[in-house]
Amino acid sequence: MNTQPAEIKAVVFDAYGTLFDVYGVTSLCDELFPTRGAALATMWRAKQLQYTLLRSLMDRYEDFWQITGDSLTFSTRSLGLDLTSEKRERLMQAYLTLPAFPDAKAGLEQLKALGVRLAILSNGEPKMLAAAARAAGLSRLLDAVISVDEVRTYKPSPQVYGLVAKRLDVVAAQTWFVSANSWDVQGAGAAGLTAFWIQRSSADPAEELGWPVAGVVRAITDLPAALKSR
Repeated sequence: MNTQPAEIKAVVFDAYGTLFDVYGVTSLCDELFPTRGAALATMWRAKQLQYTLLRSLMDRYEDFWQITGDSLTFSTRSLGLDLTSEKRERLMQAYLTLPAFPDAKAGLEQLKALGVRLAILSNGEPKMLAAAARAAGLSRLLDAVISVDEVRTYKPSPQVYGLVAKRLDVVAAQTWFVSANSWDVQGAGAAGLTAFWIQRSSADPAEELGWPVAGVVRAITDLPAALKSR
């Protein structure tokens, strides 16, 4: 009986919070709304995730650009902030050029050198993802950018993770899924993918959803060594 582990052919990454820093908008939030920037950025992100889950449960899909705008509107109203059309436009455009985490480009380059295919699997709308990848200098490293738009529902639906095999023509055993969001990692694990958690801070607890991860690393640049040690 062959007990050798399957050859890993693809490593697939979450985008927002994993490759791109969603809190990179905080300085702009603070410029536009002095002393309220951190509160706005935090609520905006939390509401954005909540709306993806609510729309999935309601079976009323809108793409991530719409959700990002709706979440911004709610958050500014909740905080009592005056969101003019100019401020809204600047904040929305900032989402197209979110900064990449410092380990993102180097980690992807190292993995690419090992011969594995690299892709994004994200809640993001395709044009949003393409713009962010281009701005961060990651486009040339990616073999595919996969959006939930194809199935019109959001993570952690198994339908979303099922897109990996279809788009990359690989089986689950040949694929690693990587995210800095614990809930996303466990969703991928529940869907049959080998999932790695980027635990950027030791203070971040794992979600209690019952799906242990295959591995925990501190940075994307830790993944090449994990791959070579198989």
